[in-house]
Amino acid sequence: MDHELIQQQLAALMQHLGLPYDGCTVTPEGDVLRIDIASTEPSRIIGWHGETLSSLQHLLKAMLRTAGKAPVFLVLDVDGYRRSQEEKVRRIAEQKAEFVRRTGSRIALQPMSPYFRRVVHTFVANSPALGDMTTESVGQGDFRQVVLKLKDEKVSAGEELTPVMAQDDDLGNLDV
Repeated sequence: MDHELIQQQLAALMQHLGLPYDGCTVTPEGDVLRIDIASTEPSRIIGWHGETLSSLQHLLKAMLRTAGKAPVFLVLDVDGYRRSQEEKVRRIAEQKAEFVRRTGSRIALQPMSPYFRRVVHTFVANSPALGDMTTESVGQGDFRQVVLKLKDEKVSAGEELTPVMAQDDDLGNLDV
């Protein structure tokens, strides 16, 4: 995707909304384009629990589609906010993997957005230290969650396992 077009569209959006904007950098990371916004007031761009940042990301994608450019997966970030949330999710997945290994039980993380479920699935699939683990998403809508389990988990024919809800994983305020 044309990085210059992304920068122009984002600058126009930020100016139109009157948000403090000093530019951005576009960095490809695998199949994701990460857009790091420079601003003197990052908290205004982040908003309450990242809602403003998520809305800006959605609007930017819509603008790029309107311009005839089908966007690849875009992630807007400012002041390292998104990166810190992604790292938090990865850290919790590692902690829960240790629980799964110790108990042999599977565990479901708290419901989270599609973006953070994708972060967990990708992390577990690509982490050699978690090679004995697998993930799946269960549930619907706002209650969809990632279940972490051992790859060699034994399930009897016709048996349906109910995910264990983890209440102490501190994922309640994830944004995106």
